[in-house]
Amino acid sequence: MEIQRLGPGDLYGVMAASPLFDGSARKMATRMFLAEEDHHLFIAYVDGDPVGFVSGVEMTHPDKGTEMFLYELSVEVSSRRQGIGRVLVDRLRELAIERECYGMWVLTDEGNVGALATYEGWGAASEHGQVVLVWTFPVDPAT
Repeated sequence: MEIQRLGPGDLYGVMAASPLFDGSARKMATRMFLAEEDHHLFIAYVDGDPVGFVSGVEMTHPDKGTEMFLYELSVEVSSRRQGIGRVLVDRLRELAIERECYGMWVLTDEGNVGALATYEGWGAASEHGQVVLVWTFPVDPAT
């Protein structure tokens, strides 16, 4: 397995990994994501094929400093339970430490046993009593 950190010149690497995302990767959004210094994307490859990814976004607040938000972790179904997700999370964790983030956090579904095991395997702890509220806005899917 090989893990690559993608950057501004890696648009087509993301597009090739598009089946791993919830929806098709959008070129403009991908360019914007990769251009940001505080946005991070690692892709796992087996025999040259993308089999998983993790994305993270650094967030800074005046009274807290910078933390890493693990935005999304995905491993192709046939490649699960082989430690790929764990390695990807570790790469993002290492980057967060290197970039002097004070912590890292993630949201996941309560029933996502695989994700919970991966995150808890790296020492993540659940914060009970937290509630997620979401606003949804209409967006042009072409962007």
